[in-house]
Amino acid sequence: MMKHLKPHLFILLLIILFSQSGLSVDFVFNGFNSSNLLLYGIADIDSRILTLTNETALVVGRALYRSKIPTKTPNSSHVLPFSTSFIFSMAPSRNKVTLPGHGLVFIFTPSTGINGTSSSQHLGLFNLTNNGNSSNHVFGVEFDVFANQEFDDIDDNHVGIDINSLKSTSSHTAGYWPDNIKSSGNSNNSADDEKALEKMKLNNGKNYQVWIDYVDSVIIVTMAPVGIKRPKRPLLNVSLNLSDVFEDEMYVGFTSSTGRLVQSHRVLSWSFSNTNFSLSESLITTGLPSFAIPKTPFYKHRSFIAGVTVGSFFILVFIALFSLFLIKRDRRRARERAEMEDWEFEYWPHRMTYQEIDAATEEFLEEKVIGVGGNGKVYKGVLPGGTEIAVKRISHENDGMRTFLAEISSLGRLKHKSLVGLKGWCKKEKGIFMLIYDYMENGSLDKRVYYDCDESKMLSCEDRIRILKDVASALLYLHEGWEAKVLHRDIKASNVLLDKDMNGRLGDFGLARMHGHGQVASTTRVVGTVGYLAPEEVRSGRASTGTDVFGFGVLILEVMCGRRPIEEGKPPLVEWVWQLMMQGELLAAVDARLKANGGFDGVEVEKVLHLGLLCSYPNPDSRPTMRQVVKVLEGKNEPFESETEDMEACLLQKLKSRDMWVNYSQNFGYASHPTFHDIRNSSSMSLSWTNTIVEGR
Repeated sequence: MMKHLKPHLFILLLIILFSQSGLSVDFVFNGFNSSNLLLYGIADIDSRILTLTNETALVVGRALYRSKIPTKTPNSSHVLPFSTSFIFSMAPSRNKVTLPGHGLVFIFTPSTGINGTSSSQHLGLFNLTNNGNSSNHVFGVEFDVFANQEFDDIDDNHVGIDINSLKSTSSHTAGYWPDNIKSSGNSNNSADDEKALEKMKLNNGKNYQVWIDYVDSVIIVTMAPVGIKRPKRPLLNVSLNLSDVFEDEMYVGFTSSTGRLVQSHRVLSWSFSNTNFSLSESLITTGLPSFAIPKTPFYKHRSFIAGVTVGSFFILVFIALFSLFLIKRDRRRARERAEMEDWEFEYWPHRMTYQEIDAATEEFLEEKVIGVGGNGKVYKGVLPGGTEIAVKRISHENDGMRTFLAEISSLGRLKHKSLVGLKGWCKKEKGIFMLIYDYMENGSLDKRVYYDCDESKMLSCEDRIRILKDVASALLYLHEGWEAKVLHRDIKASNVLLDKDMNGRLGDFGLARMHGHGQVASTTRVVGTVGYLAPEEVRSGRASTGTDVFGFGVLILEVMCGRRPIEEGKPPLVEWVWQLMMQGELLAAVDARLKANGGFDGVEVEKVLHLGLLCSYPNPDSRPTMRQVVKVLEGKNEPFESETEDMEACLLQKLKSRDMWVNYSQNFGYASHPTFHDIRNSSSMSLSWTNTIVEGR
């Protein structure tokens, strides 16, 4: 009696000791999530099931508990006991041509990751070089379905105990002894005992439960089909001293691999404890998914197939002829659909094939993405002749088609040195459209003026003013220089691109609209980006050349000040600059980095800032036209208000007039200047500075 009580008393003593020392580790996972485990290789969690490998060849999957667990008592070589249980499933490929392999291992390891491991017969545990090294400090219980002669495997369906090597110190054919079968009870089983063993095919897709206990330097491994109570007799019962194998703390988990032989390895649930040896009873064993491959139905047997082959021959011939007819008909219709669209006859850019674009962007490789817009991504591509292009892929059915046609109809026929050139277009089925532009080597303007940009890419004061002149000339062309008036409606730094010579090019005509000269825009949709919207456009929904001028004024200020129009915790850019001008400190608004570098013309910069303030004035009647803006930027002295007044002098006089200041202060109240509430009522979009409003009223 006392002899049988001693182990239980010892376990009880250890439990009390662990609880007091803080070494206790207990967890139960009836399903997994990413916060439970560390995943490596191809391991993944699918529907709360840990999938170590799928049917991919030559891969490794490993999953470890999220942190190390204590495996020895402090300042001692004594190995702590543990008890673990888990439910696993190995399922072969449904492709019966492929043989199954290789297996799964429950492991203790001192390190994370899968470096130093190989797939195939090495089970993701070791590799050819380190297999057998005592410095591995790895302990595992393997469930192997391939007989490797190099590791002295007993068969192709066994359970083995591995210490620093894939040559198991002890192994046994997988199975269990039912409790109602009498056995000899020793570890060296007799022939009768082996006959009584209920063998279990490890990789038939069925769910099996495993119990592994270690106490008093004895490892005990038991297994059975899920739903069967833990057998009293273990499959393996081996004396084993792990004090030289275990470090003070170890990771615990699972590893598996495939080779040319493939199968899936899954773990459905897992419990572990070094204090509670009955914790395995918490695992749910009912209602689990089954991964067993169903038996082949009768109609897939060779005899059945042979019986219907002759009879189905004529049916197959008929189906083939009918399918050929349908294919030819669909191809003819596709050719008809691929003919010139009505709107392509009207606009000049030539149509490019999807195959050309696909090859230029290397099948739209993610590394080729150079920008992300509201309607899709922009990719860099190279045509066969070496010409670099930018491809905007628009994939939304409704707004995408509207954007696509807007850019084709507006940018398609426009020709100006300061506009991004549209080289062509492509339309694919399922609502996918592509626009092909000249590639701009130096990206967008916003990446080179804000405070969070790379210091080495920051533009000088002269470059900023020169680029503003480029954009102004492009807007003048849109408003007055073409057969129709074009309203861009989304002037901002991210829509200004820089070519290889750092010239500014205005792009992104997705919101642009054309109108006859002298006509009023008929649209009532509020479109554009918060921070660049003119007050009258927010209230009426109508765009005009004046609203473009307002956006250009905001662009001037953000480029010269290095600030976005709206930044959290700061006053709006336009209001801030006006306040500085009213205080006589206008140059204080200039980008501090430009001041630090020195060398800019204060008079010129002040003139540009004055121009930006006038362009962004709330009252549209007080704003200049783009023709007047270009003349001021170019320094041409031509009539502004009258033929005898100098334009710049008139501009400065306007800005400093008391009426102008009083009116502007009133406009910054809620009489005419748009508030966030106004914008929110005009759009369903959120109000960060990057948001583009596209909802109509």
